[in-house]
Amino acid sequence: MPGPVLFGIVNITEDSFSDGGQHLDPDAAIASARRLVAAGAGVIDLGAAASNIAAKAVAPAEEIRRLEPVIAALQADGVAVSVDSFAPEVQRFALRRGVEFLNDIEGFADPALYPELAASRCGLVVMHAVQGRGRARRVAVPADAIWQRIVTFFAARIAALEQAGIARDRLILDPGMGFFLSSKAAASLRVLAGLERLKREFALPVLVSVSRKSFLAAVTGHRGTGALGPATLAAELYAAAGGADYIRTHDPAALRDGLKVMAAIVAEGGCRIAYL
Repeated sequence: MPGPVLFGIVNITEDSFSDGGQHLDPDAAIASARRLVAAGAGVIDLGAAASNIAAKAVAPAEEIRRLEPVIAALQADGVAVSVDSFAPEVQRFALRRGVEFLNDIEGFADPALYPELAASRCGLVVMHAVQGRGRARRVAVPADAIWQRIVTFFAARIAALEQAGIARDRLILDPGMGFFLSSKAAASLRVLAGLERLKREFALPVLVSVSRKSFLAAVTGHRGTGALGPATLAAELYAAAGGADYIRTHDPAALRDGLKVMAAIVAEGGCRIAYL
């Protein structure tokens, strides 16, 4: 079925906001990844260091130690792997292992890595984040200001990557969501409502990661990530309707079912949505 490619999330961490501590054992991480693939994930996004506000720093060597057996097992299964890290040492490791994607919340801010990125073939998820470098922080960016920040960031970063010899068609844009955009929920809602603007501006594929994010709690009034499944699905389906090419999710099974229902409605004469 046509539609966005789903990135299934596996956090091999102690303190990820949603599933911290669940996948530190490699066998648990591998089993979770396999379940996500069976549920419809086309890519497994592995993160070995949390990036939320309360997360502790993790040394690159520890990230690599956590990632290595999981990447090996998934690649042996023929599963496409993405590594979610902003540490250049970890990114170099992932490049050597031949992963399909690197996912960087700093948007590949370190020019020293650019020659190696240019020599590789993997897709690059270039994320915008208001804090610029490092893990998420509380920054109260008004919704009215967020688009200009996003457009300015991507224009500069895309130009820098292309100048370094990195092919434009390898880039995937992630505008950021939740605290990566603003401590104000309205900023995330504004960007989610305007995904088509981002696609028109840069003519590049877009990845959206709203799964269990704090702005959904602000809208619904629910506290705790376990209560945010329905809100997540609603936001993800809206992202698909807005043209998201990739959606990073904890629950690909629910999203895949939702996308099937949307496609069935469109097939019966419903309003067309962007991915169909």
